[in-house]
Amino acid sequence: MQTGTPFPTPPAPRVVLSEQEWRERAAQHAARADSFVTNAQRESTRPVETFLFTYYSHKPAQLRRWHPGPGVLLQGAEIGDAFGRWYRHSTGTDSSGTTVSGVELDTAAFATDRGRALEFVTALLTATAGRSANFGCFGLHEWAMVYRSSPDQLRHSALPLRLGPEGTDRVVESHRIRCSHFDAFRFFTPEARPHNRLQPTRESQTSLEQPGCLHATMDCYKWAYKLAPAVPGELVLDCFALARDVRELDMRASPYDLSGHGYTPIAIETPEGKAEYTAMQRSFSERGQELRRRLLDVCEVLAEAQSAVLDT
Repeated sequence: MQTGTPFPTPPAPRVVLSEQEWRERAAQHAARADSFVTNAQRESTRPVETFLFTYYSHKPAQLRRWHPGPGVLLQGAEIGDAFGRWYRHSTGTDSSGTTVSGVELDTAAFATDRGRALEFVTALLTATAGRSANFGCFGLHEWAMVYRSSPDQLRHSALPLRLGPEGTDRVVESHRIRCSHFDAFRFFTPEARPHNRLQPTRESQTSLEQPGCLHATMDCYKWAYKLAPAVPGELVLDCFALARDVRELDMRASPYDLSGHGYTPIAIETPEGKAEYTAMQRSFSERGQELRRRLLDVCEVLAEAQSAVLDT
């Protein structure tokens, strides 16, 4: 958004970062992001990180770009490639009371341009956070994705099935599957879909997602980058880190055998495996709820900016 656009001037930034401060934060962010990207580039040994850069549309270069979030003035910064769209020149007062200039996110412009996305993400996160968590799925969505598949139909054909095709099918047939996440359910094989107690659709997404779901927890990362650059870079990386940890559990509990890549299987077909899976699922759900709260805090600031524009 170029300077001079017909949006009201936002309130004075709440935080002023000196040039040294924001450059240090940007450098720390890039280094942390690079550690994730480096692991993803080791595709043969780090399939979890690699998946996150193929399943999700956020690219490594985008992940390593730091943004401060709403209400932060970056002293001495200029609008350019380092920040880009939706930033504006602004002034503020530093800790000594001196007036300084720099750039900040134009929350009003962003909220106006991305209003529909903001409304959807806010509604979905609010609904998900407000529901009771269900911990009885045991990761069976991954098993349903390979049910009655031939070897050439497997999504991860380079990985062996831990129980073989017939053993995998028996696990699906001997459990009650209750997958509530559309983006998991849509990969079920046609033969597996009738085994699911729910039939999620894109239209029912907001009414079905719940905080115990591994995919809903992973998707905190998606909603964080969908609202970039309004979401602080540190929060985006925290969401990525949780998505990585969740995906590791997802694959350890899947029918695939990743022991050759250093991942110990979780045998969810056994009582011990179910207990281990559920304990980790609960921990990830708690982390996901905290990230949803932080994302909703950002959404609230953006909604206030959007409302201010509509009231003018």
